[in-house]
Amino acid sequence: MAMKIVFNLSFFLITFFTFNNSSLSLTDYQIKKFCEKERKQLNCVKELREKKSNLKKGYPIEIPVIPYRN
Repeated sequence: MAMKIVFNLSFFLITFFTFNNSSLSLTDYQIKKFCEKERKQLNCVKELREKKSNLKKGYPIEIPVIPYRN
């Protein structure tokens, strides 16, 4: 019984400290690589950098979902 409580408590603490509230955003290099394929590169880079700054400020952003085709 005590072992189960210790296990559950340790599991909770590990998951609590592992998943913090930080957000991951693209680096400038990744943004440039992603926008190389686009027709209007400058607009793409500008838009992605704006979304990156909004994400870091904590504002919600829209993420388009592209369906996968075989």
